[in-house]
Amino acid sequence: MDNAAIEEMFEGLGAVSIRRMFGGKGIYHQGLIVAIDLRDDIMLKADVVSAPDFAAAGAKQWAYEGKTGKPVLMPYWSVPEDAFDDPDEMRRWTQLAYAAAMRTKETK
Repeated sequence: MDNAAIEEMFEGLGAVSIRRMFGGKGIYHQGLIVAIDLRDDIMLKADVVSAPDFAAAGAKQWAYEGKTGKPVLMPYWSVPEDAFDDPDEMRRWTQLAYAAAMRTKETK
């Protein structure tokens, strides 16, 4: 996804910065990573507090196959489909991602 489209997607959250990483892009708000662009799919940060909301909305958690062949679950979830057509919903999900980033920062 191009940077202008990413910035538009996150405008309800506020200004974001976008940095290249791992063949994709990291999306940051106020210095914290809130999402990644992985092969043109935006994946929002979640944690134990917000992951159930993402799952209930039909979002999919990012996982990859580890060295032992078992899936490794990452703390990023797809954007729920309804959010793409509704700026208020997109704002809600991006705010949840930022809240998860804040909680992650607090535990480190």
